Amino acid sequence: MKFTAYYRVSTKQQGKSGLGLDAQKEAVRRYVTGKGEAVPPPFIEVESGKKNDRPVLAQAIAHCKANKTTLLIAKLDRLSRNAAFLLNLQDELQRSGVSFVACDMPEANNLTIGIMAVMAQDEARRISERTKAALAAKKAQGAVLGTPENLTDEARKKAHKAISEAARTDQAVRHAFHFIKPLRESGLSFAGIAAQLNSEGYRTRNGGQFYAAQVKRVFDRLHKVIDEEIRLK
Repeated sequence: MKFTAYYRVSTKQQGKSGLGLDAQKEAVRRYVTGKGEAVPPPFIEVESGKKNDRPVLAQAIAHCKANKTTLLIAKLDRLSRNAAFLLNLQDELQRSGVSFVACDMPEANNLTIGIMAVMAQDEARRISERTKAALAAKKAQGAVLGTPENLTDEARKKAHKAISEAARTDQAVRHAFHFIKPLRESGLSFAGIAAQLNSEGYRTRNGGQFYAAQVKRVFDRLHKVIDEEIRLK
């Protein structure tokens, strides 16, 4: 039996690092052993499971049809947990005459994927409910979610180090600071400085205009950093 492997990872970083991808490949390797062979090339898609536009999946199905192979994936949720998407996929597989196997659910195929679609969507709902319940329990214990007070000392130190490093390496922000500092020391408000920065063509790290709150953050963040650098020279 011949298989065409389809893999999906959610982010480019996962694709580069192999995070998630290696586990899928191992699951496919184990499944194929003793049952047949995987026909190259493997098809790897970098896309969120929430998105239905899957050009690489379409290529994999076309490859299966042309080479008379079975579409093989490591886990059903690598396709989607969305029932509508999987039901549409079922129709496409049947029209193409392509067989389908999921390593984690070998009983799922191009005929039964509709049933599995409903099961997968129900599992997604259950995961969401469990997450909400866990957050509610945390709040009931007195934790204020999403606040710095919940961070451990180690996490705070890492965050502070990351912010400081970003401040040191972002030259555009540093140039803006050298424009901000004398204006602030002359008594100009942060709103006034923001207007001056924008009129001079300065832009934020994300390419937007400056506002008073952003100017204050830049001033507060870099003031001590640059003063310390000057002191150490």
